[in-house]
Amino acid sequence: MQEKFEPLKNDLLLRAARGEKVERPPIWVMRQAGRYLPEYHEAKGNRDFFECCRTPEVASTLTLQPIERYAGLIDAAIIFSDILVIPQAMGMQVEMVDKKGPHFPDPLKSPDDGQYDRVMEKDVNVKSELEYVYNAITLTRHKLKGRVPLIGFCGAPWTLLCYMVEGGGSKLFVESKKWIYKYPAESKALLQKISDLCVEYLALQVAAGAQMIQVFDSWAGELSPATFKAFSLPYLRNISAKLPKRLTEMGLEPVPMTVFAKGAWYALDDLCQSGYNVVSLDWLHDPEEAMRIANGRVTIQGNADPGVLYGGRPSITEAVEAMAKGFKKGKQGWIVNLGHGVTPFVNPEDLKFFFEEIHRVTAS
Repeated sequence: MQEKFEPLKNDLLLRAARGEKVERPPIWVMRQAGRYLPEYHEAKGNRDFFECCRTPEVASTLTLQPIERYAGLIDAAIIFSDILVIPQAMGMQVEMVDKKGPHFPDPLKSPDDGQYDRVMEKDVNVKSELEYVYNAITLTRHKLKGRVPLIGFCGAPWTLLCYMVEGGGSKLFVESKKWIYKYPAESKALLQKISDLCVEYLALQVAAGAQMIQVFDSWAGELSPATFKAFSLPYLRNISAKLPKRLTEMGLEPVPMTVFAKGAWYALDDLCQSGYNVVSLDWLHDPEEAMRIANGRVTIQGNADPGVLYGGRPSITEAVEAMAKGFKKGKQGWIVNLGHGVTPFVNPEDLKFFFEEIHRVTAS
């Protein structure tokens, strides 16, 4: 039985994602709920990060904080969760270590390490394993009361594989490269399994109330053009091809889908043909050139350098004006965002100024 929610009052994001002409470009930013906000730390209390993700009331509260702080300035909420819930559901232990980030105490070492077979053979029930995410989504939709759409998300297969073999973040990606060059067949089998789990996970997020989804390939830029085509793109396409079919099977309408392949600037043309409605750009792209390549095939999302938020208001104004000019003020085919997530130590008032400047510059 599908939940009933209040009608959406602001559907700007969904219309823009579908390529429709809009009165102004919609705005939201990655990591808009998070540690740069003082109210985040208050609501989080002494809980660790994953405990917040697993507690629907807390995850919902954190999701709504930027919607309330920046009321009328942003056009979407994104559920407070983490990309690493999929490896957790696959039976791997993940901890969030203070000042270090995510840590896998026992990463995948090789296809012969025993754990690889256990992960590959496990019949993962993402419905029961990740029920807390769906509960948080449903609760958040009710609390939003139709103010703005709610975005669900997952990590891309390549990025999740990197974490699973590196044991956390990396600068050199030694283990990831070892896997794709030394064990390509086993890597592809794992990527396929992750990809199919992502499809079901995203479908269940939509069933719970997510109105749009985004796939985050945070480590795409570690791949060469050739290895991106072999180890990332096919699995991104698998998700975009299978998710609408799965939703139809479940009696649900397909939702707009966004892909964000950070650092894979060379793959923009391929990404525009990868089956997603929206391609999100990091700050390495020139807006005008990106729009030329996209050529109306997809909506472009992005792409201000998050670092500009440290630079003071004149710098923010300059960046917003340059971006808006490159995207032709975005009455069609542009969703305003940063080129990556909001980083720690950003002053929330400077982010507010960024939003206000977008409204000012795109008003005409």
